[in-house]
Amino acid sequence: MSWITLNSEEQLEAINQKSFEKPQLIFKHSTRCSISSVIKNRLYKNELPQAIDFYYLDLIANRPVSNKIADQYHVEHESPQVLLIKDGKCIFDESHSAIYMEDIIEKA
Repeated sequence: MSWITLNSEEQLEAINQKSFEKPQLIFKHSTRCSISSVIKNRLYKNELPQAIDFYYLDLIANRPVSNKIADQYHVEHESPQVLLIKDGKCIFDESHSAIYMEDIIEKA
């Protein structure tokens, strides 16, 4: 399984619907931030569990999508940031150096 590129607001509705079948994770990455690059590498080194769909958002190129995520799931925008969506709600979000694959799997 690989990361799914998230680059349109329309995809958010599909993510929301899929979250009723299995958890959906959104990773918001800033290509201009060194901390974000470190976290991206940390996440990419792990094998992705089949029980979760993983989405990658380049928030510099897709800022409107990032803003829509913050509004839709009632979370403050941060970067880097992960949001775990289940049953149409954000059940876990974390940012910066606190992002670990083990925590994502545990919360799913």
